[in-house]
Amino acid sequence: MTASDLSFMPATELAGLIRTKKLSPVDLTCAVLDRIGRINPIVNAFCAVTADAAVAAAREAEQAVMKGPVRGPLHGIPFSIKDLLYTKGVRTMSGSFIFEHRVPDVDPPVVRRLKQAGGVMLGKTTTPEFGWKGLGDSPLTGITRNPWNTDMTTGGSSAGAGAAAAAGLGPIHQGSDGAGSIRIPSGFCGIYGLKPSFGRVPMWPTSNNDYASHLGPMTRTVADAALMLSVMAGPDDWDRTSLEAVPDDYVEKLDAGIKGLKVAFSTDLGGFPVDAEVAAVVKQAVRAFEDLGCVVEEVKPTFADSHDLIRCLWSAHEAGNYAQYLGEWRNRMDPGLVACIEDGQHYSMVDYVEARGEKLAYWDSVRPLFEKFDLLLTPTLSVAAFPVGRLNPAHWPQHPWDWIRWASFSYPFNFTGQPAASVPAGFTPAGLPVGLQIVGRRFADLTVLQASAAFESARPWAQRRPALD
Repeated sequence: MTASDLSFMPATELAGLIRTKKLSPVDLTCAVLDRIGRINPIVNAFCAVTADAAVAAAREAEQAVMKGPVRGPLHGIPFSIKDLLYTKGVRTMSGSFIFEHRVPDVDPPVVRRLKQAGGVMLGKTTTPEFGWKGLGDSPLTGITRNPWNTDMTTGGSSAGAGAAAAAGLGPIHQGSDGAGSIRIPSGFCGIYGLKPSFGRVPMWPTSNNDYASHLGPMTRTVADAALMLSVMAGPDDWDRTSLEAVPDDYVEKLDAGIKGLKVAFSTDLGGFPVDAEVAAVVKQAVRAFEDLGCVVEEVKPTFADSHDLIRCLWSAHEAGNYAQYLGEWRNRMDPGLVACIEDGQHYSMVDYVEARGEKLAYWDSVRPLFEKFDLLLTPTLSVAAFPVGRLNPAHWPQHPWDWIRWASFSYPFNFTGQPAASVPAGFTPAGLPVGLQIVGRRFADLTVLQASAAFESARPWAQRRPALD
């Protein structure tokens, strides 16, 4: 087995080899770190690699497995954390010069749980400044590049996690999603990403964006995401919005199948523009659900118009959270973020409260579809990955900060808090990945995982690797 094979092997297989003492956690960690050393200069997925700490943790894991039972389901498995999430003793820069030297003194619940389950932290993955956009560049950490074509964007804001998973820089990666930030890079990078139900995974500090952000797994296989979510999920008093319910058994129930489910399908959610090459791949992928025994129906959703709503809420939240830094840091901040903040400052308190009311009412336009259907299938994105350095594709409308138009399939389900995943559906003629979004009913994370696993079994993708070696 080569070091490259180890780096691309699913966590579910690695965990079995470690448990049976057929694989050393140290050998695994060193193989992944070696690959990061070779590939990260090309894709820029990691903004901080904690190699010494990772090897030390791997040695401890190796000693533990030789002496007795493993500590948890991730014993000896490498993982990464997005640079927006705090990490004890490791810089958390949020992709910004403002926090270039910030070193938290505490791990939030998710990091704590991944470590307690035996995971080995590799370091921090890149994000645009404060995760403000669905792209993969930051004024501090530079451009993160798509492993399938390094001239192209990874998407964001979980940019480094998407690139790392696709490039074989470890099996499991933590992402976060406030308007598509797990699903966008998953779609562009050809990996699996799940935004669980809001509150399923506790978040601390809680994002100040009106309960829009979700934490979730980004992996190459659905089984790895189920394994990672089983560790991440569950209530925690640090996050008073976390769901009280104990998570389902995502691992054991993953392969139950989806025969008989009622599945809705829409290529445009009632009016969003979609590039023809993306729509063609998605339509072909949807056929798999019929073969899997689902009742599939193409629908024309009548969701409330949300074009102005998301732009008000997005820019108002950026202004409320970061306008305080403009006086000192404007010239070192992302110009698009500055423009977004300045637009957000134009809204009054009345405007914001009215918009928040519209957001709360938005569910009433979405709910009827899910009273009839178990799942909704859409494109993950309107476009395939486009060149780095752009906010919008060249053939789409341009704007100083508004990138949302080509990612409009994502944010509606941040509004509603439903579980939504991006699964690799195929490739464009240019060889760029296309994602299929699978949206479930409220709290039906297991159903989304099962549907994803069934699709993966019918249309496997993980054996295909980008040509980086």
